[in-house]
Amino acid sequence: MKGSSVTQIAEPYAQALMSIASSQNLMDRFAEDVTTLLDTLASSDELRQFLENPFMKADAKKAVLRQVVGVRIHPVMQNFLLLLVDRTRIVFLVDICKQYRTLVRQVRQIVLAEVTSAVELTDAQKDAVQRKVVELTGAQQVELETSLEPDLIGGVVIKVGSQVFDASLRGQIRRLGLSLSK
Repeated sequence: MKGSSVTQIAEPYAQALMSIASSQNLMDRFAEDVTTLLDTLASSDELRQFLENPFMKADAKKAVLRQVVGVRIHPVMQNFLLLLVDRTRIVFLVDICKQYRTLVRQVRQIVLAEVTSAVELTDAQKDAVQRKVVELTGAQQVELETSLEPDLIGGVVIKVGSQVFDASLRGQIRRLGLSLSK
C-alpha cells in the first residue's frame, strides 16, 4: 500500500488514541506503551507476520496480543489493540504507533533528530548532538533516533525535518571531491 494511503488510515486512529490519552491524562503512559509495542514488533518478525496475516482469525490474534503484551500495557491501550483487530486495521499498528509519537512530539514541542553514525554513539556524544540540534533549531527538547551506517566512515549525519546536517567523513570527502572537480 502506498505511503499516503497508509497515512490516511493510520492518522485518524493515532488521533483517536491521542484524544483518549488526553482526556484520561494518559499521554505519557500511552507513549511508553507505543514504545513497548514498537520494540516488541521490531524484535519479532513472527509476531508481526502473524498479526498482518489476513487468514488468521481475529480471536487468535487477540489471544496472542493479550499473551504477548498483557499487563505490560495499559488496559485502555490493550482495548485499542483489540479494536484494531476487529476493524482489520492491526496491519497498520506500526504506522499508528509512529503517528502517535509524532502527535506527542507536537504537543510536547519536541523535535525529532534522526542521527546516523558509523559506530554506536556514547551517551556523551548523544548529549553533544542534542545540544547542537537545540542550538541549530532553537527547539526546547530534542529526541534522538539513532541508526548505524558503516559507510559514513566517521562522524554523523543529522536529519531534523527536511534539514540535513552532514558532518560525516564520507560527506566531507564528497564535498572535497566536488570542489576539486570545479
